[in-house]
Amino acid sequence: MISTVVWGTGNVGRAAIRAVDAHPKLKLTAVLVHDPGKVGRDAGELAGLDHGLGVAAGDDIDVVLAAGPGAVVYAATGDIRPDDALADIARAVRAGAVVVTPALYPLYDQRSAPPEFRDPVLAAIADGGGSLFVSGVDPGWGNDVLPLLISGLGTTVDAIRCQEIFDYSTYEQEESVRYLVGMGQPMDYEPLMLAPSVPTMVWGGQIRLMARALGVELDDIRETMERRPLTDTVSTRTMGEFAAGTQGAIRFEVQGIVGGEPRIVIEHVTRIHASCAPDWPSPPDGDGAHRVIVEGRPRIEVTVAATDEGENRSAGGNATAVGRLVGAIDWLVDAEPGLYDALDVPLRPAVGRLGRK
Repeated sequence: MISTVVWGTGNVGRAAIRAVDAHPKLKLTAVLVHDPGKVGRDAGELAGLDHGLGVAAGDDIDVVLAAGPGAVVYAATGDIRPDDALADIARAVRAGAVVVTPALYPLYDQRSAPPEFRDPVLAAIADGGGSLFVSGVDPGWGNDVLPLLISGLGTTVDAIRCQEIFDYSTYEQEESVRYLVGMGQPMDYEPLMLAPSVPTMVWGGQIRLMARALGVELDDIRETMERRPLTDTVSTRTMGEFAAGTQGAIRFEVQGIVGGEPRIVIEHVTRIHASCAPDWPSPPDGDGAHRVIVEGRPRIEVTVAATDEGENRSAGGNATAVGRLVGAIDWLVDAEPGLYDALDVPLRPAVGRLGRK
């Protein structure tokens, strides 16, 4: 059994505890938390399970890493604290652990990552012998292993489009939704996530990964951006009101240009309410889905909708990201120490987990 730590118990960390507990080759040995109110609480309670796991949450990072865990699921956010997240992750890798995380966007395609992200990790690997694999859902499997798998079913492929279509009122991080993304803000507000070059920083690595796997050279990576205001004030279950005239929907593309044409495209359609921008793509049902469209012969379209924590699509997406990461731990433990990406790490069947509770 691989001794495994879950670091963080938010949206991703809750799912990570459940995934580690369900994996037949992993043993949850510690949970790290930042909130003093969570210290001492059982991991099963924090994960929303109906039973305890016999592991109490703690906040002493030194003690946990000194115990020499085989793996760490780093579930703390890196969106607004990338430097701190990088330092935490390097610390765990230097302790000799296999680390899996969705936290650091530049390392999704580690080959093109800026030196300020890549070099500290490589130094930690050299010092401690650990490994790192960074992935998620979107960015993540929704625009690397899934579209590449589906492309292999085509006779000819003209373009690949990956879509995330979501109602963000189901996303349980109100500060990020209102300020990083700008929902409910005046239309002249400039959200950080929508600033020029930021979408490419987040999703450009996925474009490069797909191009590398498909054996094509990119001419360029381009961005498009549209924003729509709410026509009426709306009330949401989780985040309260969003006023008419404020931002209610965004639609952007990160385009991989091949031969002068956008051939590899990652598109996001994000709303705070279904009434905004009804002419834009919508999920077939529910609050959100991920879709891959392979234009060519034949034309192929696959839509994935995951639910968890009370039929919540955002929680379902988090759980699939965690499944990809936690499912890779035993493979990474057997592999050489290193910095890995989605083209290195196979997505494998759920061996030993069918029918397991």
